[in-house]
Amino acid sequence: MENQEIISRQGESDSSIQIQDLFFLCLSKWRWFVLSLCLTLAVAVLYILSTPDVYTRTSTILIKDDSKGSSIASGMENFTDLGLFQNKTNVNNELIALQSPATMLEVVKRLHLDYTYYIPGFFHNTVAYGTTLPLTVSIPSLKDNESASFVIEVSEDGNVVLSDFVKNGEDVDSKGVKALLGGSVDTPIGAITITPTAAFKAGEEYTLEVVRTRMYNAVKNYSSNINISLIDEKKATAIGMTIEDVSIQRAEDILNTLILVYNENWVKDKNQITVSTSMFINERLKVIERDLGIVDEDISAYKTQHLIPDLQAASGLYMEQSSKTSEQLLTLNNQLYMTRYVLNYMTDESKQSQLLPANSGIGSTSIESQIAEYNTKLLQRNGLVANSSDQNPLVKDLDLSLSEMRKAIIVSIENQITTLSTQIESLQKNEEETISKLASNPTQEQYLLSVGREQKVKEALYLFLLQKREENELSQAFTAYNTRVITPPTGSFIPTAPVTRNILLIAFVLGLMIPFGVIFLMETLNTRVRGRKDLEGLAVPFIGEIPYSFNQRKNFFSRRPKDVRKIVVKEGRRDVINEAFRVLRTNIEFMNEKDKNANVMTITSFNPGSGKSFLAVNVALCLALKDKKVLLIDGDMRHASCSAYINSPSVGLADYLNGRINNVDELLVKNEKYDSFHILPVGTIPPNPSELLFSDRLKELIESKRHEYDYIFIDCPPIEIVTDTQIIEKLADRTIFIVRAGLLERSMLPELDVLYKKNTYKNMCVILNGTKGSGRNGYRYGYGYGYGYGYHYGDVSKKQKNAGGGWMD
Repeated sequence: MENQEIISRQGESDSSIQIQDLFFLCLSKWRWFVLSLCLTLAVAVLYILSTPDVYTRTSTILIKDDSKGSSIASGMENFTDLGLFQNKTNVNNELIALQSPATMLEVVKRLHLDYTYYIPGFFHNTVAYGTTLPLTVSIPSLKDNESASFVIEVSEDGNVVLSDFVKNGEDVDSKGVKALLGGSVDTPIGAITITPTAAFKAGEEYTLEVVRTRMYNAVKNYSSNINISLIDEKKATAIGMTIEDVSIQRAEDILNTLILVYNENWVKDKNQITVSTSMFINERLKVIERDLGIVDEDISAYKTQHLIPDLQAASGLYMEQSSKTSEQLLTLNNQLYMTRYVLNYMTDESKQSQLLPANSGIGSTSIESQIAEYNTKLLQRNGLVANSSDQNPLVKDLDLSLSEMRKAIIVSIENQITTLSTQIESLQKNEEETISKLASNPTQEQYLLSVGREQKVKEALYLFLLQKREENELSQAFTAYNTRVITPPTGSFIPTAPVTRNILLIAFVLGLMIPFGVIFLMETLNTRVRGRKDLEGLAVPFIGEIPYSFNQRKNFFSRRPKDVRKIVVKEGRRDVINEAFRVLRTNIEFMNEKDKNANVMTITSFNPGSGKSFLAVNVALCLALKDKKVLLIDGDMRHASCSAYINSPSVGLADYLNGRINNVDELLVKNEKYDSFHILPVGTIPPNPSELLFSDRLKELIESKRHEYDYIFIDCPPIEIVTDTQIIEKLADRTIFIVRAGLLERSMLPELDVLYKKNTYKNMCVILNGTKGSGRNGYRYGYGYGYGYGYHYGDVSKKQKNAGGGWMD
């Protein structure tokens, strides 16, 4: 239970990275940030250079709405009583008309936008249009659903070569075809006509890539680049249009042409009533003109046959009454004639979907207004059918409404006919009475009067229709556009995309965030000991911290090269690592003050690569600098790491323990500079190190040297690998445990506390090895070694092993 509490308490210790630690860690890896910034900014610059500049052009038009004011042209208000200027405008409908693919299709055809010309560039191709386009081409044989591309090369002497032909996405031929400017040439994709523009200059070289896009793909592409919307849906009838394009001139041309095409379509739609009325009047004029000619011929023939002079001597009172009656009959017959014609026109099944004649002279303002309202709704219905289908619910509603209106108009006309017939019958009776009173007049006079009356009726009707025809033509000529351009296509000459500042800012932020995120993730996922802070919760005494040692050679990507095993303690040195060993030496001396005889210390760790041999040699040498007599025993008889520092002598501890050599003093290697520092190497690597360590000779060796030396250090193997350390530890007084920063898992620290609590190893203490100075948590690990079971010892060069002489550098 106690062990579990220790492990739990240690696991709850703060293993997260502090802000300042993370800052110093990032600062120590500034090369990562420089490299990341260079890469992200290079990618951003490459993107900016390889992306064509896109410009924005905007335009605003005002839709004249009849619900808020008349859309009739100024000066034409006096003609409104003729019924020829009744135009109603709905802003939302006009917005749909502007966005219609049919409108954009007409724009594409007029501007030839299905052809795109590119000038090859280093980073990207540039679109040639308008004043920058030297040549135009046409391929009449290509259908609207076909695409093609090729390259035009014009030399200084005027030779033209076409090459790299592609049709419908497939390579047709890459061979060059010679052509002439202004002429047509047969190519693998069809006959091509090349026409120079005003921008073409003789004697200059041109290279153009021509791309012919499918017609409806071009319509879709340009429709997606343009945005048309109401500026204020509640208060205004203004429409804003915005387009983005790589060519400023093309963008402006598209907006201007779109407005022009819309206006033409609007005028064409609004003139349908006028056109229908004009056709009706022209047909009636032909019929009446023919009838009037026949009447004139009859009168002339009758007078010639009967030798009738001019009849001027009519009876006063009766003639005056007859004249008035004739005028009334003339008017009523005219109205009756037109009324019956309109009735026949409306009951004709073949003309059900045609507009009714407007201002036809029926003589009834209510019927005329009904006809005008009927024509307006019929136009609305035909417009909806053109943009949708007959199955549209709105169309069906309008059809039902039109049917009811037509019935109502027919009933009104029939009532009008009845009324006119009654009036005519009454007047005819009055006329018959007048004529009877004139019975004394010659029969010829009666005949001429009757024929003259018919002549006047047809003549009046003929003049009436001539007047209406002129009015109709006048209304057609004065049909004004229902739009007014408030703001012509304008915009900045600064590209709206790509936005260089934003792209560079994003690249800069990414350049900082990517290495920061990688470092933060690596440190968050780092489960190994990072520094002194991770050992603060341990109960084991802490006696020293040794920073990472490296030479002074540096490169751009690394602060230090590969680890080099060496003795770093030097007399008179004041660098960081020498001061760290002096602090460690002081702590070791302080521990031994209470018991001078507890001077035998084992040095071990959990795992290989902790730097035990490095610390053992340098700590022993550091004590020897104070004239302390120090013995370093290489107890790792499997790899002999400490022995490598003295060129691995062939005889040593193993030879003494197996009885081959009896005098251990013969095996000691003395330092050339410091006589008080001796090392007992391993010598011959034995096949059975554990059995040798169990021998009494090791105990006798340690007991005999305990009083001869001030300090005895035994370099032992890691406790997790073999049992050699447990055997040697029984003969020692203290155990120095090495924890390597960046190597030992933090989850193993509670196990270290358990060993200390249980006193598994006598008088345990801890040294933290391989930390980075200046309080920065940058970790680079060295001095590792292996135990032949997949582990690797630190670098000891063959030159160092084979060299003779001293072992101190």
